[in-house]
Amino acid sequence: MGSQSFFGYRRENGRVGIRNHVLILPVDDISNTCCEGVANNVFGTMALPHSYGRLQYGEDLDLHFRTIVGAGSNPNVAAVVVIGIEPGWAKRVVDGIAATGKPVEGFSIEGQGELETIRKASKKAQEFVQFATELQRQEVPIGELWVATKCGESDTTSGLGSCPAVGSLIDRLDPAGITSCFGETTEITGGEELCASRAATPEVGQKFMKVFQAYQDEVTRFKVDDLLDSQPSRGNKAGGLSTIEEKAFGNLEKIGKKTRYIDVLAPAEAPKKGPGLYYMDTSSAAAECLPLQAAAGFVLHLFPTGQGNVVGNPIMPVIKLTANPHTARTMSEHIDLDVSDVLKRRMNLDQAGQALIDMAIRVSNGRYTASETLRHREFSMTKLYRSA
Repeated sequence: MGSQSFFGYRRENGRVGIRNHVLILPVDDISNTCCEGVANNVFGTMALPHSYGRLQYGEDLDLHFRTIVGAGSNPNVAAVVVIGIEPGWAKRVVDGIAATGKPVEGFSIEGQGELETIRKASKKAQEFVQFATELQRQEVPIGELWVATKCGESDTTSGLGSCPAVGSLIDRLDPAGITSCFGETTEITGGEELCASRAATPEVGQKFMKVFQAYQDEVTRFKVDDLLDSQPSRGNKAGGLSTIEEKAFGNLEKIGKKTRYIDVLAPAEAPKKGPGLYYMDTSSAAAECLPLQAAAGFVLHLFPTGQGNVVGNPIMPVIKLTANPHTARTMSEHIDLDVSDVLKRRMNLDQAGQALIDMAIRVSNGRYTASETLRHREFSMTKLYRSA
C-alpha cells in the first residue's frame, strides 16, 4: 500500500470510517442505565452514557440533538441502537441517524419498562454486531480521511514541536483533499487577529471574529476579570506558558504555514463546503471538544500535549504526540508519537510531520491508539443554559 492511502470502512452514504463501532446511544441521562444493560449483554457494543437530555430548550436543545445524532452518524459507527425515556425524542435521533443509510433502531422505556426494553434492544444489538463484523476494510485515498485536532496540557514544547508537527501534516495533506478541523476559541485569545488572517476569504475571517467576540462578550457579561487557573491552566504555567497569548500562538501552529480555513462551524456542525480546513467554535475542555468534532463527522484526532494529557474518545481514535522528553518518558503509556527529537535537533519539523502522517495511516488501518488500549472514552456533552 502506498503512503497516500489507507484501509477503511465505506459506509452507506459514501463516507469512510476507520473504526467499526456498534453504539448503544442514550437520548437522555436517565436512559444511561438501560443502555449500559444492553452493552453488558452484547459483546461488541459500546454504550455512551452522558449527563443531559432532559428539560433543555432552544439553542441548547438543538446542540444536544446535533451532538447525539452526529455521534451515531459518524462514519466510525457501523450501526446504532437508540434508547430514550420517551418515544418522540428517540424517534428524532433515529431519523437523524437513518439519513446516513446505516442500520439504526430506537426504543423507548415508557410504557414497557426497563427490563423489557433491555431485552428487545439486546436482540437488535446482537443482530447489528453480527452485521458489523462481516464488513470488510477497503483501500481508499488519503483524501477521504477527516482529521480533527486540539491540544491539551500545553507547555513550551507544544508550540515548538508537537503543534508544528500537526501543522506540517495539515500542510502536506490538505492538497491531497483531506477534511480537517481545529478550534478552541478560548485558547486563541491574543492570537485572534492572526487566526482571522488565516481565513481563506475576508468573509470567513469576519465570521471567525464574530464567534470570537461572542466568547469575549460572554466573559464580560459575567464580569470575569480573571480566568484564574483556566487560561493559562496551572499545568500550562508549570510548563513555562506565562500568558494566554503565548498559548494562543502555540495553538495556531497546528494549522501549518500554508493552509487556510474555508469556513467557521458551530459546535458539532458538519462541514458543508467540501474538503479543506475548518474552524469549529469549541471550548478548550478536551472531553467536550472531541465529542463535538466527532459529531461533525471527523474520524481521527491529533492531540499534541506538553505536560501530558490522558483524554480519549469513544468514537474517534486519539493520537497523542509530545515534544517534551520528560512526558515521553514518564507518561509513555499515553503517548503514541514522541517528537522530542525536534527540540534535541535530531529531527526537523518536516520529519516530525511525516512521522505523524505515518502514525495516522497506521491508526487508520486499525492500530489501536494508547487511549484506546487504556479504555479512555471520555464523552462530555456541551451544555449552554440551565435546564427548564
